[in-house]
Amino acid sequence: YAKDEMLSLDRAAREAGVLLLNEIGVDPGIDHMSAMRVIDRVKDAGGRLVSFTSNTGGLPAPEANDNPFGYKFSWAPRGVLLAGKNPARYLKDEKVVDVPAAELFAHHWTAKIEGFGELEVYPNRDSLPYIESYRIDSVRDMFRGTLRYPGWCDTLKGIVDLGLLDEKERDLSGMTLAGMAAGLIGSDGTDLKGDLARALGLPIDSKVLSDLEWLGLLSDAPVPAGARSYLDALASLMLPKMQYAPGERDMLVMQHEFVAEYPDRTERITATLIEYGIPDGDTAMSRLVGLPAAVAAKLILQGKIELTGVHIPTIPEIYRPVLDELESMGIAFEEKTERI
Repeated sequence: YAKDEMLSLDRAAREAGVLLLNEIGVDPGIDHMSAMRVIDRVKDAGGRLVSFTSNTGGLPAPEANDNPFGYKFSWAPRGVLLAGKNPARYLKDEKVVDVPAAELFAHHWTAKIEGFGELEVYPNRDSLPYIESYRIDSVRDMFRGTLRYPGWCDTLKGIVDLGLLDEKERDLSGMTLAGMAAGLIGSDGTDLKGDLARALGLPIDSKVLSDLEWLGLLSDAPVPAGARSYLDALASLMLPKMQYAPGERDMLVMQHEFVAEYPDRTERITATLIEYGIPDGDTAMSRLVGLPAAVAAKLILQGKIELTGVHIPTIPEIYRPVLDELESMGIAFEEKTERI
C-alpha cells in the first residue's frame, strides 16, 4: 500500500523523472482501476455517486469447493488468518460503522454475485480512505468487503473466540491438539466437544464444532512440529487439509456496485469479474496479482505511461491502458445498469 513512507518519496521521484507505481495487483489494483473507470464515466455524464460497494474474494472454484470451510489457500495461510485480526470501518447512510477486530466475523451478510449466486461478505479493513482516493465525497455509503462461501464467518468467529489467532509465543511441545484446545477454555478434556460448545454458546451439533473437529482440534494428534503459537498451530493444521489438489481451479470474484444520481434519473451499475484458474497452470490469484503489474511495467517502458512521482492507478493515464490490455487477455468486467 502507498503509505506515508512511500508518499514521502514523491518529490524525489518527480525530480528523478521516474514513476513509483503502487497498488497495481488485484486488490489493491484491479479494484482501483475498474472502480475509477465507472466513477469517472458517471462524473463525465453529469452524475454523482451516492453509494459504492466493492467486494472481492479468492476462493475455490465450485467444483473444488469440497471441504467444510469452503476455502483453499492460494496465498499464505498465516496472512489469511492475520487478516481476520483487523478492525474494520465503513460508511452506511452517512454514518461511520466501526467493527472491532473481535467482532469482525460476527458482522457478515449475503452478497448476490451476478452470474454466480450467493456468497458471504464481511468488512475489509477501513473503507473510509477510499472516499478521498476515489474522489467520491458525495457518497452516503462506502463499503469494501471480503467474499467467502457461506459458513466461513461463523467458523472463523468461533476460532477467534477460542483465542486460536493468538500470536504470543508459547511452548506447545509434547501437547496434543485436544490438549491445546482444552487449555484454551479451561476444560479437563473429559467432554471436550461439550465444553467447546458451552464456551462458544453453540449447540453441540453446530457446523462450527464439526468444522473444528474436521480440522483435527479435538484429536489426540500432536500439535504440529515447530508451532510456537496458537496461530502457528492453526495455520499448520489448515494448510495440508485446505490445499488445492493437482488440476483443481481457484476462482477470483470481484464485484462493484455503484448508485449514481443524475438530474433526471438514478442508476445502479453492477460490474462483476469472475476469473478461474487454469487447471495444472496458473491460478486466478497469481494471474490477477501479477499481470496488472507486468502490463503497467511494459507500458512504462514503452513510454505509454509518462507520469512521474508516486501514484496508485486511480487516474485515467494509468487505468485506461492497463485495463485495455487486460481485456485483450480476456480479463474483463461484465456490467449491468438499471434504473432505480
